[in-house]
Amino acid sequence: MPEAGHPLRPAYSLYRWYWRSLDWLFPPRCGGCDQPGRRWCDDCRVKVRRISEPICSRCGNPINNGLTCRSCVDIPPKYTALRSYAEFEGVVRTALHRLKYRRDVSLGEALAEPLIGYFASLGWEIGLVVPVPLGRARLKERGYNQADLIAKPLALASGARYSRSGLVRIRETESQVGLNIIQRRENVAEAFYGNRALVASKKVLVIDDVTTTGATISACADALQNAGAAAVYGLTLARAVSRKEP
Repeated sequence: MPEAGHPLRPAYSLYRWYWRSLDWLFPPRCGGCDQPGRRWCDDCRVKVRRISEPICSRCGNPINNGLTCRSCVDIPPKYTALRSYAEFEGVVRTALHRLKYRRDVSLGEALAEPLIGYFASLGWEIGLVVPVPLGRARLKERGYNQADLIAKPLALASGARYSRSGLVRIRETESQVGLNIIQRRENVAEAFYGNRALVASKKVLVIDDVTTTGATISACADALQNAGAAAVYGLTLARAVSRKEP
């Protein structure tokens, strides 16, 4: 949410009103605990485990000490910085699985709300927001892109321009689940294309639902930089946390 005392941007207010109107017509159930009444209830909000300091200054993964983890020193990611709001466990994991696999598309706006406030606290100056795109086959199968459902309200709330076509997936990839860090990097290498007409000279924010190693965001950043982006940042709702030595 915007900081206390700051009015909501009109476009974001309208977007929120649309989803809340649907809640009146189709009473929601919580994405974390399935209790009726709200899409993301107060009890589940307090159960969210936030990413705790210290974290790597580049990839945002918790580390034991130091500023940068060994992985980012050995192979620096293409993005300027990647941050995540919460750990991918418990109610957050349940809610994201519900959004991603059970077609509960209304959860996108509800889960974006805490991410909006977190993004504002980072102080990043962003000119364009893009979601990590799905491949054509997966998009056709699912019918929507869960990253898009989280990214759009964040863009509306921040006032940054939003584009689904600024970043395009040009190669189908395997699921990253079960792959190690090297396999993940190889799987998504050169899988994306940046639209120069939209991204050139801009600071771009790439949004996804979950990150594990940051390989996908780094591949997106590579494509965007090749298209002339001035800088690329990554932001996800959740992160599969692994404790790293610096």
